[in-house]
Formats: sequence, structure tokens, C-alpha cells
Amino acid sequence: MTRMSRRTALLGAVGCLCGAAGCTDRSPRAAARSPATARAASASPSPRTPQGAGLPRTTPWRPTSAEVTPAAKLRAVRLVEVVGSWRPGESGTAAARSRVAALRLDPALVGQAGPLLPKADAAAVQVIDAQYGGILSDSASVLVVCRQWTRSADRVSAGGTTVDVRLVRAASGWTVTAVHPAHPGAAESPPPSRVREILSDPRIELPAAARADLRSGQVHDSVLTAMLRLAGTYRMSVSVVRSGHPLDVFGTRRPSDHPRGRAFDVWRIDGHPVVDPSTSRALIERFMRDAAAAGSYNVGGPLRPSGGAAANQFFSDATHHDHVHVGFRT
Repeated sequence: MTRMSRRTALLGAVGCLCGAAGCTDRSPRAAARSPATARAASASPSPRTPQGAGLPRTTPWRPTSAEVTPAAKLRAVRLVEVVGSWRPGESGTAAARSRVAALRLDPALVGQAGPLLPKADAAAVQVIDAQYGGILSDSASVLVVCRQWTRSADRVSAGGTTVDVRLVRAASGWTVTAVHPAHPGAAESPPPSRVREILSDPRIELPAAARADLRSGQVHDSVLTAMLRLAGTYRMSVSVVRSGHPLDVFGTRRPSDHPRGRAFDVWRIDGHPVVDPSTSRALIERFMRDAAAAGSYNVGGPLRPSGGAAANQFFSDATHHDHVHVGFRT
């Protein structure tokens, strides 16, 4: 389940349900729009810096009707946007609670926002991507990957985070029950050579939390090796590596590979969003097979390639209609 390209001004660059046994899903797909409409709605909007302003002008993220339950994603994204954006004179917890209440959500969620609510005079959030960390018939995890700019006095700082937003389906629609921002941990100094190579590779687009994950030294060597190998063939837009992802496979008690630093998710391949129905299925299948060849034991996406070196090496379900999951054993 938005742009992160290094060629897009201000946007550089957020999960998987799978352990070895696959994923749980009971949610029907929504009907797809025309390919042109889907592309327009799924693309990352680029922030435009207005004349004389210190913060970029951002645009609301919108799902496509090709999504699985787009209303759940939209609900999660709107919460992140209103908590992480404010004008001068509207900073602080009380103002954030008021903005959340206006969405008819529990203002107490602001207390869980953490890095999404830094001390600053003004802030702007641009959501890059929203993908599922899990989707069942009555509950969901939406991983909201975003950039954030803050202004204090005359100084503007750029950052961002990934937020695991938990939702349940009520009679009135989807409502948010919890917010879990990413906590990547302290950076390792100096970072290993392969980490430096990945961070400087223009073919690997990483959001803020994923970059911090790599710098923390808590990402397994198998992930680093596979990223570099795949970058030899593809431009990859990564959504999630370690932090900002559910600790367990959603709906189960099985530990996810992500928090252990043994997986990464890709939401866009060669500039084409995985969720977009007009994106070549052949491109996605080729990427999945190359990920398996790079050592992944568990490759998931919107389709399931035939074969595989081991049982269940490839899988597909509703959660992975919007990204490709690449997981590794130690």
C-alpha cells in the first residue's frame, strides 16, 4: 500500500505480513479505476515552494480505487497530515488535539505522535507513500511514509518519519486506534562501507526512517547485499526497512522479519508504483524473481510467480498488492 525520487525537489525519500508461512487476509479488493486515473492519484505529489515562504507547499495524498479498502488508507494518512502540519500560532499539543478532534478521532492519539510533533513554530508534512502493514476485514495497519519540514524562527529543517497507524472498522467507517512512529535508534559511527554505498546510490530511494535504520547498524548484511545487487538493474523506491513496521505479522503472534532488520519493502520500481494497475506485471515479476535470486527466501507482491527454490518462496495477498516484500533469514 507520492514521490521520493532524488530528482524531485525536496522529496527524498513506510509492511509486510509474511513470515515463512505467508499472510492472513480476508479483505476484498476494490474495483480499479482507469489506468490514467490510477496513475494520477497514486503518484507522489511534489511540494512546491511558494515565493518568500520558508516551508514547502504540500499537497494531500490520495489513494486510488485500485487500493484494497482505500478508505482505511485515507483515514490513516489524514491523521498524519493534520498532526504533523501546522501554521504559526498553532503549534503545541493542545492545537494538535483540536485538529485531530476535527477529524472525529480521539485527541488522545496526539500523545502517541512522538517525532511527528516536534517543537517548532510551523511545520509541513508531505506523505510519500501509504502501504499496508496488514489488512483484515475489520482491522488494519497502514504504514504512512512522510517527509516533514519544520520552521523555528528563520531556520527550516527537513526530516521525516514512518508511522504505523492502526485502525478498526466501525459502523461509521474506519477509525484510528493507535499510532506507532518509527524509532530507528542511534546512528552507528562510522557507518559500514556498504551502508555508505547504499545511502549514496541514486538508484536506491530511501525515506528518512529507512535511512536512519541503515545508519543504526541494525540491518542485516543480507538486506544490504540484496539492495546493492538489485540496484544494478532497477531504480527502487523503498518504503520500509526496519522501524515503523508492526513487530509481529499482522493478525498473528509470529515475529515479522522487518523489526529484526531482515527485510525491506519496495513501493515503486523504475518509477512505476507497484499499486498502479497500469504498471507492467512483467516488470514486477522480474523484480520479484531477481529478489529471490539475490537471496530472499520470502518474496511477496501483487502477483505470485511460479516456481521458486523453496516452498512458499513467492506469495501474494491483498496486503502486498501495493508493494514488494523482500525477506531474509539470518
